Amino acid sequence: MPITNFRLTTDQYEENFADIHPPFENLTAALVEANRCIFCYDAPCMKSCPTSIDVPKFIKQIATENIKGSAHTIFTSNIMGGGCSKVCPVEKLCEGACVYNLMEEEPIQIARLQRYSTEKAIANKWPLFKRKQSNGKKVAVIGAGPAGLSCAHVLSREGIDVDVYEKEAKGGGLMTYGIAAYKVTPGFCEDEVEYILSIGGIEIKYNQELGKDITLADLQSRYDAVYVGIGVGLARQLEIPGEHLDGVEDAISFIYDIRSKDFSEVKVGESVAVIGMGMTAIDAATQAKRLGAKQVTMVYRRTQAEMPCTEVELNIAKLDGCNIIWLAAPKEVLGVDGKVTTLVCSKMVLGEPDASGRRSPIETGEEIALEVDMVIKAAGQMPFESLVSGLSLENKYGKITTDKNGVTNIAGIFAGGDCVNGGKEVVDAVQAGKDGAAGILSYLGA
Repeated sequence: MPITNFRLTTDQYEENFADIHPPFENLTAALVEANRCIFCYDAPCMKSCPTSIDVPKFIKQIATENIKGSAHTIFTSNIMGGGCSKVCPVEKLCEGACVYNLMEEEPIQIARLQRYSTEKAIANKWPLFKRKQSNGKKVAVIGAGPAGLSCAHVLSREGIDVDVYEKEAKGGGLMTYGIAAYKVTPGFCEDEVEYILSIGGIEIKYNQELGKDITLADLQSRYDAVYVGIGVGLARQLEIPGEHLDGVEDAISFIYDIRSKDFSEVKVGESVAVIGMGMTAIDAATQAKRLGAKQVTMVYRRTQAEMPCTEVELNIAKLDGCNIIWLAAPKEVLGVDGKVTTLVCSKMVLGEPDASGRRSPIETGEEIALEVDMVIKAAGQMPFESLVSGLSLENKYGKITTDKNGVTNIAGIFAGGDCVNGGKEVVDAVQAGKDGAAGILSYLGA
């Protein structure tokens, strides 16, 4: 059972990685959906959005064919509203809070309506924001992901010049390198970044990695303030025998390859096991199947009731033909000639709740063995603990400690996003960038 690439034809790759959530085909379709909205007072959809987008307002603007106004409303709260309309777990945020759910009717398709306005704005390069005249202040932002770009855009609007230092060759962070390609395309991510930069006053310096090409101390000496938005990105290890055999890969690297290479170049096994049940695990499993794996099995040590992913995400994996084994934890990876052949798992039962509030898995003493040629680890991500610890920033196991608006223990240094919260949704990172910008503006008296 070899791990190889070029398993499918070009047409098959294109079909498998086509947009999983097609947009409205035309204005008429968008108008029909927009006019379903009852424009709630004190709308629960708006309350459930981490960036507090005025959902009833932007939908009303679509209903009155004011598409530019709608896009402006969205981008004022969330400059990455285009990408978020594609990747947000709306079933547990805005759409999950829609009052239509209480009437046992389909909620308003808020994400598709948001996508309709924002895609038009990005495609047509509508100049919806006017930057204030430069005030001579200059800020460095480390990381061109959602938090960093959000922070930079808010600062630029207020007349502050911003240099963004990004370790990759492209901006967008998680959006560009860490999410399933059928949710958001690399092309859209590039367009979104360019749209954010179009306001002016923001320059991204690519291939600049903190601790390698740049230092925090140097940035402190050259800028009036620094915002740290480096995210997370270290895969949590399983700490089991055989974990480093040829054919064992972490989901972060696997998805990175899919996002940065042509689909045909990415190698995948014939029989793949994915360990974990979070969003990243789902993305890894479904993309492995779409790359041509004949069998993909997801292994999770708890039950469906405790899974971190949403029901919608789980259904994507099921529809793609992924198998799921609940109450099983990886115990050992076996191989021949250094290559994976078997994943041995312990059968589990659930005991009392642990610190996370979920019931703890306990071994039963029974085992199951899966014949596989590839194992993808998606058991969570960890902060860059060694990097952060070397920055003299107060932290807890690598997660930077901040007060309100991203204030750290070092004057003039601010932080936000996944490097602070340990890993949440893209929309949470966008809000963290806004909060950090507010902190910086206050600090600079701007």
